[in-house]
Amino acid sequence: MEPLIIDWEQMPTYNTVMALASGAALLSIAAIGKNLISREKVNPQGWAINLFALAIILVTTGLHMTVVWPLAKYFPFDNIVFGEPSLVLGVLLLVIAFYFYKNRISIVEDSDSLKQVSADLRHFKYIMIGIGLGMIGIAFAGVIFQLFAAPKEEPISGMLADYPMVEAVCISLVYAGIGVASIITPFILERFATGDYENRLAKYGYILLQLVGWTWLLFGALNYFTHIGLIVNTMA
Repeated sequence: MEPLIIDWEQMPTYNTVMALASGAALLSIAAIGKNLISREKVNPQGWAINLFALAIILVTTGLHMTVVWPLAKYFPFDNIVFGEPSLVLGVLLLVIAFYFYKNRISIVEDSDSLKQVSADLRHFKYIMIGIGLGMIGIAFAGVIFQLFAAPKEEPISGMLADYPMVEAVCISLVYAGIGVASIITPFILERFATGDYENRLAKYGYILLQLVGWTWLLFGALNYFTHIGLIVNTMA
């Protein structure tokens, strides 16, 4: 069998740093919500700095992958699968970071700031529901078209190369989880805006964000090794 050779000049992609930043963003959002509910470690200026840094990574990489078509010659669907969700998340983080910085004093001084924050941010509901449904669409596409499978030349992930459905299902479940979290978040914010902080939907949303956030963060970190190995193993 001929060894796999990839022309990497035709294969730029950033899903390593995208996954890492996306995971960090989801975990940060979950932590911020928890802090606002408990009124512990309330630091909107710190939140703004963190979200702004993550937004810069996601907006720049997501925008480039979205508008340069196709960025990856061999996998043009990467523009949709990785680029567009990263761009949307990055833009939302950028706006939320500005919001937290601008309102940092009132958020700290108000003993019930979650109510006002939720009332303001719930207006993201249409884009959040839309991109959430889009993420679920990506999940279905991942399974139906068996996307995300790594070649044998990729360390660790390549061990499942003969079983492409395994990685397709696993990655698609993460996308579906993010999609569900995105869809239910506006409804959580609606309840928070009324002062209902103990609803079950919020607890489920927090757990879901933790699960998909850590999964994406650790998977992105792992890809720094596996993708370097793939490049080394497939260079001409």
